[in-house]
Amino acid sequence: MATIEPTARRKIVLPAPPYTVDDLLKLPDDGNRYELFNGSLVVSPAPTPLHQRAIYRLAHILTDAAPPGLEALPTVNVCPGDKDFYIPDLVVVPEAVSESVGLMFAPSDLLLAVEVVSPSTKMHDRGAKAAAYAAAGIPLYWRVEPEPGPALYVHELEGDSYRDPSVYKAGTTVTLSTPYRVSFDPAELFGRRLSNP
Repeated sequence: MATIEPTARRKIVLPAPPYTVDDLLKLPDDGNRYELFNGSLVVSPAPTPLHQRAIYRLAHILTDAAPPGLEALPTVNVCPGDKDFYIPDLVVVPEAVSESVGLMFAPSDLLLAVEVVSPSTKMHDRGAKAAAYAAAGIPLYWRVEPEPGPALYVHELEGDSYRDPSVYKAGTTVTLSTPYRVSFDPAELFGRRLSNP
């Protein structure tokens, strides 16, 4: 059994692993991100301001470029099965699906999943998440690495795994055609905004 102590006064006792999505939904909304990978619980702290900046800016870039019927959404729930529950930093989905979905998206709803790497999640984002997203059939996975770059790693699904990623470094404008045409420099995601003229 695992004990989670969100506050000094309240304890939540989970059954012995492997955990299920039902177990996960009993956890408190305490600012941490709780995910499941094949029944294993992964807890991440709330994102840093720079992490949030990158998510917000990329969401804005993707939203501005999106054709009618598609949209970018931050931190949604994705549930491929009873022992898996993911919360990507950003996804692209059809608007019609997001209007009808309840608490959780199915992996088949996603055209793109994005993770912005932070010190506490880098090993997970580079390995376990990439493998899990590929196994779930998510066709496109972008990993944004702030250090030493920033850089964008684009993983495209081939069969049941991702091909080696294409890497785009800061200082170069990236033009991608999937999930739709979009152009940006990875440096835009973290740097200070220039003042308006």
